Amino acid sequence: MNRAVKIRIYPNKEQRVQIEQTIGCSRFIYNQMLADKISYYQKEKKMLRNTPAGYKKEYPWLKEVDSLALANAQLHLESAFRKFFREPACGFPHYKSKKHARNSYTTNALNGNILLQDTHLKLPKMSVIRIKLHRQIPSDWKLKSVTVSREPSGKYFASLLFCCENQTVEKRPAERFLGIDFAMQGMCVFSTGERAGYPMFYRKAEKKLAREQRKLSHCEKESRNYQKQKKRVALCHEKIKNQRKDFQHKLSRELAERYDAVCVEDLNLKGMSGGLHLGKGVQDNGYGQFLFMLGYKLEECGKHLIKVDRYFASSKICSVCGHKKKELALSDRMYVCECGNRMDRDVNAAVNIREEGKRIYKECA
Repeated sequence: MNRAVKIRIYPNKEQRVQIEQTIGCSRFIYNQMLADKISYYQKEKKMLRNTPAGYKKEYPWLKEVDSLALANAQLHLESAFRKFFREPACGFPHYKSKKHARNSYTTNALNGNILLQDTHLKLPKMSVIRIKLHRQIPSDWKLKSVTVSREPSGKYFASLLFCCENQTVEKRPAERFLGIDFAMQGMCVFSTGERAGYPMFYRKAEKKLAREQRKLSHCEKESRNYQKQKKRVALCHEKIKNQRKDFQHKLSRELAERYDAVCVEDLNLKGMSGGLHLGKGVQDNGYGQFLFMLGYKLEECGKHLIKVDRYFASSKICSVCGHKKKELALSDRMYVCECGNRMDRDVNAAVNIREEGKRIYKECA
C-alpha cells in the first residue's frame, strides 16, 4: 500500500526560484500540450500522443527544470483526457491558471535522485533543502515520489509518497457500537449523549477575517501592499484550516480506539450546504473530512464504519418505543413521545442510527 507524509520545507532564495520555475514549466507544458490535444481532437476525433520532449527544441528553457516533473504533468493531462473520453459530457480538461491559489509539481524517485535525511531533503536539479521531519519514517518504507507545493500563505511543503506493506488489520467482531448524528452546532452528537464540542473556528475568526479582507479590498491591486495583505488573509484561512484538522484528527483517533463500530448517516453534505442558508455552517464543521479520517483510522484498526441510509427517519422515530412521528419541525429541539420519552432530538437520532447500524452489521456478518 501507499502512505503519504507531508512535511514543511524551508528553501533558500535560490531554491525558491528553482521551485517556482519548475512549477511554472509544469503548468506551461500542461497547457501547451492540452491546447495541441484539443486542436488535434477537433480535427481527427482522437487523442494526440505528444510528450514534453517534443517541445524542448522550441522552448529550450524547459531543459533547466526536472524532466520528471514535466513527465508527471503529461501523465496528469492524459489521465484527464481519458476521463473526457469516458464521460464526454464533462467537457475538455481545464487549463491551469497562473493565479491559482495552490501551485505544485511532482517528481519521481529514480536511481537515488532523491535523498531524505532527518533535517534535509535532496531533490533533482536542486541543492539540499532544509526540512522539519515531524515523525520517524520506518526503514522498510520505499520512497516513490515527492510533490512540492506552495500554499497561498507562501509556505512550502513536500508530500512524500512511500510504498510499504499493508498495515490494515483483519476485521474483527464488533461489540462496542457508537451512533453519530450530524449537528450544525458542535459538528456532531453521539448516542452516549455527549457532543463533539467543535469550537466553530471559522465563526470565531470571522470578524478578524472580515477586517483583513476589507483592508485587502482597499489596496491597489497587484501592488506591494496588496501582496502583503493577501498573505495575511491567507494566513488567517490557513490557521482556521489547521485548527479544524487538528481537532478532527484527535477526535477521530479517540473514537477509533474506544469503539469497534461507528454508525453514521450517509448525508449529502454538498446538497445541504447549497440550501437552507446552511452553507457556511456546514463547511465550517468539516463533517465530511471528519468521516473520511474516522473511516481510514477504523479500517487500520480492523474496525467498522457503518453508513445508514440518508432517508432513514432517525429524527422522527422514538428510540425507546419505536413510534414514528408523522411531522417533526426543525425548530423542535426536544423529542417528546407518547410513551413518556423526552430527550434531546439529536441524541435520540444518534441512538436510532446506532441501532440501525447494529441491524445492518448483523445482516452483513
